[in-house]
Amino acid sequence: MRVALAAAVRDLPRAAGLAYEPKFDGHRLVVVRSAAEVSLQARSGRIVTSAFPDLATAALELPAGTVLDGEVVVWHAGRTDFALVQRRAAATAARAAVLAQSLPASYAAFDVLELAGLDVRARPYERRRALLVDLLLPLGPPLQPVPMTTDPELAATWYETLPASGIEGLVVKRLDQAYPAGRRGWQKLRHTDVRDAAVVGYTGTPRRPLALVLVLPVGDETPLVSSPLTAALRREVAEAVAARGAAEPRATGADAGTAIGTVTAIGLGEVPYRPLDPPLTAEVRHTSARHPPPEVLRLRTDL
Repeated sequence: MRVALAAAVRDLPRAAGLAYEPKFDGHRLVVVRSAAEVSLQARSGRIVTSAFPDLATAALELPAGTVLDGEVVVWHAGRTDFALVQRRAAATAARAAVLAQSLPASYAAFDVLELAGLDVRARPYERRRALLVDLLLPLGPPLQPVPMTTDPELAATWYETLPASGIEGLVVKRLDQAYPAGRRGWQKLRHTDVRDAAVVGYTGTPRRPLALVLVLPVGDETPLVSSPLTAALRREVAEAVAARGAAEPRATGADAGTAIGTVTAIGLGEVPYRPLDPPLTAEVRHTSARHPPPEVLRLRTDL
């Protein structure tokens, strides 16, 4: 199931016929309720049902032939917590059952793609939204439709006030728009100092990464070196590299030989790095294209 994507914008779009939704800070998840079971699919296409048994059980209440698109989140201390979603996503099946009790997941649904076996993706968003609300409101948590408004002033208020609850920004859709599967047919407005960047490599070794080599979504696409990674991020990057089958060279000479790229680092000059293909994605904070170095907040890995 190819999901719809969103293109980043710098300012809040204001026009007739637009809908605004909060952008939740979680993992993209497609819920498929067949006649016999529930399947949970990550954006990557991987089936992750075992990681969220609480959502799979709740989704059994959906009518057969239902497909939903949305975001899985974990609420903690009054806000969504991305690190806890990552923890849920990485759990083994046995551990997932325990975490479902201590860190229950919620599903913020923002679209319905199929209902009672009927593909509704070609219908306008306004109609799909009505179908989604009618479907989920009688069920209640943990399956809930995301809030939506057509009032740009209320959307602007959401944008300014909801980050305290872990909301990243807004997603903007046309009311007359079909579901843009596999395309960047929606728009997303995130807070200006935070961006998703492509991780095209890293410095250091596979087991001891020091910084990431990034291509930012603004500028001339010249790779930049991030500020030094925290210990937690070093572990995350090492795990992501290991999951791709990379192994750390045993000797210094071999180690140096695997760093086949060089990049300019602020204050360090040219430094060697190991490329990643395909790239990972990281959420970074930066105030300009080059100064100071981008700060990596977290990896945004698929489930």
